Amino acid sequence: MSKAEAIEALVKALGKENVTTEHEELVCYSFDATADMPSQMPDVVVTPTSTKDVVEILKIASQYKMPVYPRGSGTNLCGDTIPLRGGIILRMQKMNKIIEVDADNLVAVVQPGVVINELNIAVAPFGLIYPPDPGTVATATMGGSVSECSGGLRGLKYGVTKNYVMGLEVVMIDGTVAKFGGKTVKNVTAYDMVKLFTGAEGTLGVITEITVKLIPAPETKKSMLAHFEKLEDAGNTVTEIVRSKVIPATMEIMDQVTIRTVENFAKVGLPTDCEALLLIEVDGIPEVVEREAATVVNVVKKNKGKIKVAKDDKERDNLWAARRAALPALAQMKPTTVLEDATVPRSKLTEMLVALQKIAKKYNLHIGTFGHAGDGNLHPTILTDERDTEEMKRVHQAVDEIFKVALELGGTISGEHGIGMAKAKYLPMEFGEQGVEIMRKVKGALDPENLLNPGKMMG
Repeated sequence: MSKAEAIEALVKALGKENVTTEHEELVCYSFDATADMPSQMPDVVVTPTSTKDVVEILKIASQYKMPVYPRGSGTNLCGDTIPLRGGIILRMQKMNKIIEVDADNLVAVVQPGVVINELNIAVAPFGLIYPPDPGTVATATMGGSVSECSGGLRGLKYGVTKNYVMGLEVVMIDGTVAKFGGKTVKNVTAYDMVKLFTGAEGTLGVITEITVKLIPAPETKKSMLAHFEKLEDAGNTVTEIVRSKVIPATMEIMDQVTIRTVENFAKVGLPTDCEALLLIEVDGIPEVVEREAATVVNVVKKNKGKIKVAKDDKERDNLWAARRAALPALAQMKPTTVLEDATVPRSKLTEMLVALQKIAKKYNLHIGTFGHAGDGNLHPTILTDERDTEEMKRVHQAVDEIFKVALELGGTISGEHGIGMAKAKYLPMEFGEQGVEIMRKVKGALDPENLLNPGKMMG
């Protein structure tokens, strides 16, 4: 059975308008947002518009033994949507309906192609929000976010994607459709299959419908900018704020490299003579927000920091525009941006920040660090040029050491970016060979011929 026969079967099942083999189109799906990853051309790009379409596609893929790569917007940062072994790109962006907003039960039901920001716009009239807030919220799709279990700026207080996924409809490689979970707050029936498929990166099944938890939007917010002469003082401040029983909605950090780069890029008035700054936002009912903001100010001053409280929405928006400009600002410095995702317990944040400075010096690399300080999730960003083979060797050595240090501090190799191709080799470091083997058995049971996103995570 040939690829040509498989493509012919796909055209027959979905119509020519939803199947493309044009070279120019295939090139667009040969890579994703991940730097320093090999590109690979798919054989065909297929665009389903319903669960029924996905069933037909997977039946054909199974029959003709063609790999399948589910793909949303391709904004992931672990090489997860690169069609490493050719085959079928399953482009989910036309499955983009918000099926239901159920305000009585505080849930929404969506298809995987819905953009996260569009969901929040849809639920806003009900006074609700969907809290997960990845940096690509304006372009990332719900299916991709659930598959990667993405995090974001609000992870400290509100958690990550897995904390909001209540139900899933999943199509297995043989075309079987399964539904797990639902709208009930309490559901402890049998295995937690919703959690299994959340973060599985398309390696176990294709998600076609998602039920998510919503929460009431906070009544008010207060944003603050704190800056410190010493990096250690910023790290200690993060720990002490939480120790003071204040859980900010967001607590972000930038080191000096990032601060200067962002200010040069965005001209938002950041202090460039400090070693680190924190962007902090508390939210909730007005009287609690005022009390928590006062506590934050006191903690910052106690740790030798200077702090400014945004006086209105315009100042608040400027502060967060600066944070969201961190990656694009750093990216314009060098041709290649290697954005990593090392996470440690919050109490070890200062040690990790100091270690990153030492690693940059040891390997003679330009590293800017920013990230979600409140939950220990840092993004050391190595600015390099992949054409410089000697420097790239040092980059890879530095990345290895970053994850080694994170694990030694009791952390993890991924707080929100996923595993994909980029971090698969580090899995035994975190789980041991026995732990990885157990995961491989799960993969083998659900996808015995390794057709779903092969070459990622479990290989």
